[in-house]
Amino acid sequence: MKLINVGFGNLVSDERIVSIVLPESAPVKRIAQEARERGMLIDATYGRKTKSVIVMDSEHVVLSALSPEMIAQRHGDIVEGEAE
Repeated sequence: MKLINVGFGNLVSDERIVSIVLPESAPVKRIAQEARERGMLIDATYGRKTKSVIVMDSEHVVLSALSPEMIAQRHGDIVEGEAE
């Protein structure tokens, strides 16, 4: 199991990530709100602006202050590292 830093020392399992999306659209905001109501929202922003929403296969939703590009790059580095 490989872990990806999603900001401020918070880590998520790369194998459990379903998608990494921007938080600006109404459907993504709805996903985050519904996860909050179900107790499945993890806020890893430390009070900063949410720049990405990570949807996990366990139905948890993680809010991150890092951009989706940065998280995807970190995820890509891990995937490329496994191929060697």
